[in-house]
Amino acid sequence: MKKFLFSLSLIICQMAFCDLQAQTAKQVLDKCAAVVSARDGVQADFTMNSAQYGNVNGQIMVKGKMFMASTSVATMWFDGKTLWTYMDKNNEVNVTNPTETQLQVLNPYNFITMYKKDFKYTMTQSGTAFNVHLTSSDATRKVKEMFITVDKKNYHPTEVKLLQNQKWTTFIIKNLKTVKLSDDKFRFKSKDFPSAEIIDLR
Repeated sequence: MKKFLFSLSLIICQMAFCDLQAQTAKQVLDKCAAVVSARDGVQADFTMNSAQYGNVNGQIMVKGKMFMASTSVATMWFDGKTLWTYMDKNNEVNVTNPTETQLQVLNPYNFITMYKKDFKYTMTQSGTAFNVHLTSSDATRKVKEMFITVDKKNYHPTEVKLLQNQKWTTFIIKNLKTVKLSDDKFRFKSKDFPSAEIIDLR
C-alpha cells in the first residue's frame, strides 16, 4: 500500500510539474508576443536559413498583422490583406492575397499568434535564454513544430525555427527595437519601381 501511495504521489507531482512547465512556457511566449506586438511597430535585422534559399540576410518591420521584409533576394510588403513580392532579379512584382497558412513561413513573427492555438509547449533554460519547444496538435497545420528562443532580460525573440514539409527554416533575429511606423510602409509603391512588371495573381 505504501509503495502504491508513493508511486501515486510521484505521478501527481510529475503531472503538476508538467502543467507548471507548460504554463511557464506560455507566459514567456505571452510576454514575447507583447514585445513584438508593440502598438507603433517594431523593426529588426534577421538572417534566414532554409533549404530553398540558403542563408539570406534582411530587415523586417512589423505592425500588428502587417509586415515589410527586405532581403537581397526579394522585398515583401503585406498590409494585412494584400502581399506584394518584388523580385530584384526579374524586376517583377507579384500581387497576391495570401492565406494564413501561406503567411506562416513568410513572416518569422507569425508565431505571436500561431502559438495560442493547437500547440503544446515545453521549455528549458540555458544561460540568458528561454528555449520554448512547440509541437502542433492539429494534423492539418503546415507548421508542425517550432523552437523559439527568448532573451530572459527583455523577452525579445532571438531565434525562431519552423518545421514545414519536413524541412526546417531558421530565423536569427537581432537589433529588435520599437519604432513608430506608418501604415503606408507596408504597401508597395509603384513610383519607387517604375520599370517593374506587375503581375496580379489575385
